[in-house]
Amino acid sequence: MHQYKGKLIVHTGSMFSGKTSSLEKEMKRFAIAGYKTVAFKPAIDTRTSDEKIVTHDNTSFSAVKVENVKEMKKYIECHEVDVVGIDEVQFLGGSIQEILEEVDDLLNFGKTVVVAGLDMDYSAKPFEIVKELMPRADYLNKHHAVCTKCGSDAWVSKRKTKSDERIVIGANDEYEPLCRHCYNKSLK
Repeated sequence: MHQYKGKLIVHTGSMFSGKTSSLEKEMKRFAIAGYKTVAFKPAIDTRTSDEKIVTHDNTSFSAVKVENVKEMKKYIECHEVDVVGIDEVQFLGGSIQEILEEVDDLLNFGKTVVVAGLDMDYSAKPFEIVKELMPRADYLNKHHAVCTKCGSDAWVSKRKTKSDERIVIGANDEYEPLCRHCYNKSLK
């Protein structure tokens, strides 16, 4: 696993596509290989336990809940860490510049950074931090859920509720994965 030192691994795609499951698998592999790992989850994600990241298929792993990138940085400075995981990176507090600088610092110090995050919001607009991390990634994984309307690869997480706020934390009750065709059809 030493080939991943100082590398950025990005898992992105729509909701229900396996991004967090892939993050969990990566973090487990690094831990088995003897690396000191820590995973972070943004405090805004209140769907599950404060001390765990939980996938949609109910697999869970330990996490440190943080409000923003500054809290994450402070934790890392106080603990010996080789591999940093960040779930729902699009919800991590702090400016895009602060997050990018912290990721760059970690990579420059030989840390491995694994992030999972939505590439687009419910209206198919890119999440800026993920849009910035994707071209910087050493390994980029675009995951696809199954479109709930036609069964092809999903492209976006369509909101089923009427809220027009950009961030609404939820799961199956608020969102459904749709392919581009079914998403565009649903807008008409």
